[in-house]
Amino acid sequence: MSKCGSKLVPVLAAAAILIAANAWPQSKMEIRTDAFAPGTSIPDKYTCSGENISPPLAISGVPQSAKALVLIVDDPDAPAGTFVHWVVYNMPPQTKGIDAGVKPGNTMPGGGMQGRNDFGGVGYGGPCPPPGSSHHYRFRLFALNGEITPQATTGPGVEQAMQGHILTSTEMVGTFGR
Repeated sequence: MSKCGSKLVPVLAAAAILIAANAWPQSKMEIRTDAFAPGTSIPDKYTCSGENISPPLAISGVPQSAKALVLIVDDPDAPAGTFVHWVVYNMPPQTKGIDAGVKPGNTMPGGGMQGRNDFGGVGYGGPCPPPGSSHHYRFRLFALNGEITPQATTGPGVEQAMQGHILTSTEMVGTFGR
């Protein structure tokens, strides 16, 4: 082997170690609530059949490289297509949770902005499907590499602004029917 080839072995070994270290499982981002178990019924309190307030949410495992968080709560089972119930964007990446009953308004306690839901208001609008079968409500959390400036603060507008900025995402699903 040439001298050049013998110097290549330690470099390759170092590269393999670096790749393995970066591939090691990191903490997985998660969103959850104490209000209901994933896949189960959302209590009336958090729907149009009750107080219609946002449920408490806990956030963990956000990547250290994240610069902002986005939360979109939607109903993909809605008769006219996906219906957006809550949009929150540019939350600080160190956000560990969202208290129950976030008031409508542009800003979030602790930082971030609330967007427009498909009811036409700003802030949370709880599950309110037509009578019939239960719908699925996705609480989707995204970690971004920077803050975004959506042209529209609706669900689709925020999702469009996130393109190319998503580091990771997770979701929790609850159900509700009337």
